[in-house]
Amino acid sequence: MTHLSVGKVAQRCGVNVSTLHFYEKKGLIFSSRNAGNQRRYASSTIRRVSLIKAAQQLGISLEEIRQVFDQLPKFAAPSQHQWQLMASNWQRQLEVRISQLQTLKTSLTGCIGCGCLSMQSCPLYNAKDKLAAEGPGPVLLQRKY
Repeated sequence: MTHLSVGKVAQRCGVNVSTLHFYEKKGLIFSSRNAGNQRRYASSTIRRVSLIKAAQQLGISLEEIRQVFDQLPKFAAPSQHQWQLMASNWQRQLEVRISQLQTLKTSLTGCIGCGCLSMQSCPLYNAKDKLAAEGPGPVLLQRKY
């Protein structure tokens, strides 16, 4: 197994060394130590860091990434089956997010279009604050369709 220095992994992944230390502290990547007590990473760490960066660009939180990574081997590349399970789970999450974003896009356009700019007094969405009975927060966006 190839073991890479923290600097080499940072360079290959396009991140700062401090980012790798942060990811390690969060339990997203793992290192071993050589005789000189320097961090060494398996080459599969490059794939993990690349996946972390891609997932973050899609709006997946570090906690969600960690939960998935907890099911994968720490010091080796995951099997094809393990990657497929992870990808399927994220696809479902992304489909939900896409639906929520489409709802938000439609709602914002409608709200801005009416000109009232107040969800509390909006006669279309929330006359007499009837949404308060459904709970706190953005209840229109949280509805399941």
